[in-house]
Amino acid sequence: MDTMRDRFAPVLTRLLDEDPRVAVVLAEIGADAFARAQARHPDRVINVGIREQLLVGAGAGLALTGMRPVVHTFASFLVERPFEQVKLDLGHQDVGAVLVSAAASFDWPAGGYTHMAPGDVALLDTLDGWTVQVPGHPDEAETLLRHAVAAGDDKVYVRLSTQSNAEGLAVDGERFLRVREGRSGVVIAVGPMLDTVLTATEGLDATVLYATTVRPFDSTALRRATEVAGTDVVLVEPYLAGTSTAVVNDALSGVPHRVLGLGVGRRELRRYGNVDEHVAAHGLDARTLRERIRGFLA
Repeated sequence: MDTMRDRFAPVLTRLLDEDPRVAVVLAEIGADAFARAQARHPDRVINVGIREQLLVGAGAGLALTGMRPVVHTFASFLVERPFEQVKLDLGHQDVGAVLVSAAASFDWPAGGYTHMAPGDVALLDTLDGWTVQVPGHPDEAETLLRHAVAAGDDKVYVRLSTQSNAEGLAVDGERFLRVREGRSGVVIAVGPMLDTVLTATEGLDATVLYATTVRPFDSTALRRATEVAGTDVVLVEPYLAGTSTAVVNDALSGVPHRVLGLGVGRRELRRYGNVDEHVAAHGLDARTLRERIRGFLA
């Protein structure tokens, strides 16, 4: 199966051919995949080199001219390093772009901590008006990417990962999907965590919601699920643990409830290891998740 990032360049190349407003801005990362597109659209496929602040600034400049820029590099270089430009060049100027990241929280452990960004969604939460998409499968990534490019002039972050569920679901860029029914709590699985969560909750009397669009947060789906399953809620996110705890609290502010936020811990893991070892070290493997979810819902 191809990865989400494998799907990214062909989809964007087709969108460049179909829509003259679309432009792609790169900072070396992924440039080879757009070589043919650049030959066809040299004015709309722009590689600024290893200059991430310029990457976002150039995207904002294109947006000011009426273009729909898609800006791409590793998450740590797309959200964290040029955060001031995300805040000012896009937010303060009130223009939109589609930021498409790669490498997610720890997808390339050999790159070290400079190439890890488990805090990216939490950082964007400090800004107003961002839609955040977290696909869990390449098919979903394609769907959500098309939604993002077509979303007028909105500010959209699409978070790609090498981690993936076995099958893609029919996501719509807005709502959570209810994939399992139960009466003893609600577990929200975000993006590529779904398969692991379904394994971890096998045999437990819990409702499982699947979230690929996490901002705006589908508060309606959560409230409806708690009407049957109760108001104990577990969040399983592939980024910083607790990132969405506040929005769950807001969604359930009118009723007594408990929330357990599971995800990537704050402690820096200083050995490279591999992705599976990082997953286990952060307690995101199925066995550890089952222990923590069962203990909380009990």
